[in-house]
Amino acid sequence: MLPSTMVEESTEILAHERVTESYYLLTLRAPGIAPRVQPGQFAHLRIWSRPDALLRRPFSIYQARGDTISILYKVVGKGTAALARMQPGERLDALGPLGHGFALPSPDGPEPILVAGGYGMAALYLLAERSPRRGIVFVGGRRRTDILCEAEFRALGWEVRPATEDGSYGVRGLVTEPLQVELQRHAAHRKLYACGPTPMLRAVARLAEAFGLPAELSLDEHMCCGMGVCLTCVVPVRTDGGWEYQRACTEGPVFDARQVLWEIPA
Repeated sequence: MLPSTMVEESTEILAHERVTESYYLLTLRAPGIAPRVQPGQFAHLRIWSRPDALLRRPFSIYQARGDTISILYKVVGKGTAALARMQPGERLDALGPLGHGFALPSPDGPEPILVAGGYGMAALYLLAERSPRRGIVFVGGRRRTDILCEAEFRALGWEVRPATEDGSYGVRGLVTEPLQVELQRHAAHRKLYACGPTPMLRAVARLAEAFGLPAELSLDEHMCCGMGVCLTCVVPVRTDGGWEYQRACTEGPVFDARQVLWEIPA
C-alpha cells in the first residue's frame, strides 16, 4: 500500500532531448505525481525496454509544472542508456514523489547558497524556483559540459558561479574552493543547500561546521525499492543517544548536515 503522498502511474514521454554529450532532459505527463512534488524529492522509474532491469531507477525531479515532471539525467549504465533511447509517445511506469526534500527558505531567513556538482543541479532547481528570496548558486564539474542549467538559474534571478576541475569554464578547481572564498568574505546569516557527489557533500558539511552555518544535503545513495523496505540506502546519522542508520529514500535524501556521520564510530 502506497502512502497518500505517493502515486504510481503510467506516464507518457512528452519530450526527450539530449542536452550535452552525456546528459538528457526527459519530460513526462504525470498528473498524479506533478502536483505533489516538493523540492528535493525524486521519482522511481521502471524502464520497460530493459526486461533484465528488475529494479526501478531513482531520479531527482528537476521541474514540476502543471501535470508534467522533468528529469535531468546522465547516462551512466545500461538502464540509463536504455532510457536515453526512448522516444516521445512511449510510456514509463513512475512512482513518486518520494523522499524527504529541502525546507524552503523563508523570506526573512538566512540567504540561501546552493552548491551543486554535475547533475546535482537537477535536485536544486525546484528549490531555487520556489524560494521566496534569491542567492548564489555554486556549480561545479570536471569540464564545461558538466555545468548544467546555468541559464535557467540565471533566469530565476540567481547569481551563478561555475567552477571546473580542468579550468575550461569558470574558476579552475573544485566547486567548494570558490564557496570557501565567499564564506571567508561573508558568512553571517546564510544557509547552504547542496547536492552532488559524496566527497563534495562532505566538504560542504565541513565548511558549514567551520563557519557555523546551517546546511541541508541531498545524499546520493544507491536505492532499490525507494520506499524504505529493502534498507539498501541507509546512512549513519547522529541521534540524541548516539547514532543510528536512517533510510535515504524516506528519511532522506535530504538531511541536516549536522546529522550525517561520514565515518561510523568504532
